[in-house]
Amino acid sequence: MKKETASWFSPALQKDMPIVAYGDYGFALLLVPTAAADYLEYERFQLMETLAPFINGGKVRIFSVNSINNESWLNKEMEGAHKAIRQNQFNNYIFNEVIPFIKTNTSAETPIIIAGASFGALHSLNLFLKRPDLIDGVIAMSGVYDLTEYTDGYWDEQVYLNSPAHYIPNLTDEWYLNNIRKSNHIHIITGSGEYEDPSGTAKISEILYAKGIDHDASIWGTEWKHDWPTWRAMLPLYLEKIIG
Repeated sequence: MKKETASWFSPALQKDMPIVAYGDYGFALLLVPTAAADYLEYERFQLMETLAPFINGGKVRIFSVNSINNESWLNKEMEGAHKAIRQNQFNNYIFNEVIPFIKTNTSAETPIIIAGASFGALHSLNLFLKRPDLIDGVIAMSGVYDLTEYTDGYWDEQVYLNSPAHYIPNLTDEWYLNNIRKSNHIHIITGSGEYEDPSGTAKISEILYAKGIDHDASIWGTEWKHDWPTWRAMLPLYLEKIIG
C-alpha cells in the first residue's frame, strides 16, 4: 500500500499540521480523528489494513488529518469562547487548506467523502453540512450531533453554528439545502452497545428528514460497542455503498 505524508504551516491554525495519504486512485476519503487523536490514529487501529482491498484496488485514496480537540472542546483550562474560535479555525483549515491539497493531489473532479467516528463523526457531519459544495458526502459513525455534549455548559452563537442538531432545524437557505440534498452519500451509523448513544443518530435522522434531506441512518445491535471493532466493521460496508 502506498503511503505518503506531508506537512505545512497552517495559516488558519498557526501551527504545523501533518496529513497522511494512502493509495493512488479512486474517490477521496477524508478521515477526521476521534477525540484528541492524531492523523495516524486510523492506521494504528488497523483501519488501513481493513480497507486495504479498496485502497490497493484503486477504489479509494484516503487522507487523514490531525485533531485539534485538545486545543478546543477537550481542553478544560480554556475559556468557552476561545474553544469556539479554535473550532472555527479548524473548519477553515479543512475548507481552505486540506480540501485544496486533496484536489491538487487527485484532480479537481475527484469526489471527496468525509468520515469519522465518535467526536470525529460530529466534526465530519458538521463540515459536510457547512460546505456541501466542497464535500460530496459523509460517513458518520457512533456520533452525537449536539455539540453541547462537549461544551461543559458553555453556549454562544458559534457553539450553535457548529452543532448540527441546533442549526439544521432553523436552516432555510435554499442554496445550502439544495446542495446538501444533492448528495447520495449521507450515512449516519451507530451501534447500541456499551458507550454508544443511538439516540444521537435517531435525533439527527429525524432533523434531516424534516428538512427533506435524504440519508441512510442505521442503528446496529447491542453487540456493537463504541470501539474500533465496530468502526472496522462499519466503514468498509459503507465504502461498498459509495463505490456501488
